[in-house]
Amino acid sequence: MPYESIVAMNVTDAAGYAAYRAGMTPILSRYGGGFRYDLIVSEALESAAPHPVNRLFAIYFRDRAARDAFFADPAYLRVRSEHFARSVGGFTVIAEHERG
Repeated sequence: MPYESIVAMNVTDAAGYAAYRAGMTPILSRYGGGFRYDLIVSEALESAAPHPVNRLFAIYFRDRAARDAFFADPAYLRVRSEHFARSVGGFTVIAEHERG
């Protein structure tokens, strides 16, 4: 069953984050994943996140096992270590669920 996460984050380096997304998207596709929504947020009226929020997205996978395999994939971990930490000031998973 499709599995989805909704994530709020604080992108601090747009170019670095774009490089991260360019590198991880082909890997994500191999796991049957993609983005249903990807929003740049200009104002967060309320947030429980411990960091500012300027990006909100829904990422999906064909199932939870594919999600787990994606985040453990050495190619993904390489892209993440090269680009994610320097371009994201914080992220919060708001919700995860199976889509029926």
